[in-house]
Amino acid sequence: MNRETLISKWLDNNLNNQELEAFKKLEDYDELVRLNNSLKAFKVENYNTQKELQGVLSVIKNTKAINAKKQTTNWVKPFMRIAAILAISFSLYYYTTTLDTTISTEFAQKTTIELPDASSVLLNAKSTLAFNKKDWKQEREVELNGEAFFKVAKGSSFKVNTKSGTVTVYGTQFNVKQRDYYFEVICYEGLVGVTHNSHETKLKPGDSFLIIDGKIIAKEKENRSTPSWLNNESQFKSMPYKTVIAEFERQYNVDFTLLNIDSSQLFTGSFAHDNLELALKNITLPLQLSYSREHNSIILKRE
Repeated sequence: MNRETLISKWLDNNLNNQELEAFKKLEDYDELVRLNNSLKAFKVENYNTQKELQGVLSVIKNTKAINAKKQTTNWVKPFMRIAAILAISFSLYYYTTTLDTTISTEFAQKTTIELPDASSVLLNAKSTLAFNKKDWKQEREVELNGEAFFKVAKGSSFKVNTKSGTVTVYGTQFNVKQRDYYFEVICYEGLVGVTHNSHETKLKPGDSFLIIDGKIIAKEKENRSTPSWLNNESQFKSMPYKTVIAEFERQYNVDFTLLNIDSSQLFTGSFAHDNLELALKNITLPLQLSYSREHNSIILKRE
């Protein structure tokens, strides 16, 4: 592999072990590493991209003039050094200003996130939240994949973007759950707007917006002050059984196999997140199902 390709892949942090060894053998290896380390202390907010670009172009121009009478190989080396400086500087500028802060939870894990404005988010198992700290003062906006309960501090507009729709906050406390075929928003305090297919629905405390398999489902008034999962329990009322199974898998890190069971049948009940055997009984006995378990694999069948 040639020198230019090695440097390019190194800047992208994309070298395999063999390529890394070849890169270390370059005569400029130590210099490039020192340059990279020194630029890590680079302060992005004071970085003037246009000014730095003009400076680098000026250096390139001077380098070409000085070496005009020399062979091409004499100025390729300094040119590549300058190109490396430019690439590293732009890469640092991009990564430190545009990348989002992303927090993810694993199976059976929950976490609390403090946003830059003191708003808080409680993230349920197997969920991801992303936001940009740099733009937060101008735009309070997060990306959610999964389920989260929000307590939003007063201020400018606050939006939660999901694959299924956008939640615009006019109040302070609400829960959003977005899964593959499931999208639900419950307002607990204030006023929440849910935009789905370009239509906004306003929710007052106790109101819900629910879509399952693309269909809007009417729900009774919510009488709890917070979602049940905050207390390590999942509750369901006339929900498809596949929804119960999917949530169980996220909370206990298990895999279900259903034999002769209609996963679309409705289930009403609950299960706790801290007792696997009891939880299994809670989701099988009401439907007269039996189960067998081996490690993290569970087989459910109708008796």
